[in-house]
Amino acid sequence: MLTFEQKQAIIETFPELTKKEVSLKRLNYHYENSLYEKTIVVEKLHPNGNGFVFVGDLLQYEAEANDKGLVNIRDYDESALRAIIAAAISYLSEDVEEEPIIEIWRSREGAMLELIYENRSWAIYHQDNLEEAFGTREAAIEYLREEGFRPSK
Repeated sequence: MLTFEQKQAIIETFPELTKKEVSLKRLNYHYENSLYEKTIVVEKLHPNGNGFVFVGDLLQYEAEANDKGLVNIRDYDESALRAIIAAAISYLSEDVEEEPIIEIWRSREGAMLELIYENRSWAIYHQDNLEEAFGTREAAIEYLREEGFRPSK
């Protein structure tokens, strides 16, 4: 587990974050350029090493996030901490009204699925029905390949 000082040093390598002291020697780090009301990326970083990162509804962190979209980073190593902070900043920077990315995948039997990036996730549709949704493109592609689908040319 990283110490409080190590976590603080890693967090402060993100120049877009602003440190604010809160009660009990805890720190919050805000992303002032957030497109949303939520600006706190790192919340209640405590000298005991406990703290939280806001990930909202990002699917790649859904198993770890609580109902407020916060992930406890107490046991995170450096690479995991950097990745989650970068994801949080990206999450607060993205306008979800962007054009979706659509890929067509086919099975040998001729069945067709659409892989669509929308609302910060990779969704797999059969016609208009949502089959699965994933937090990363890699996870969605792994699923499609396991099910016998290949990209359509």
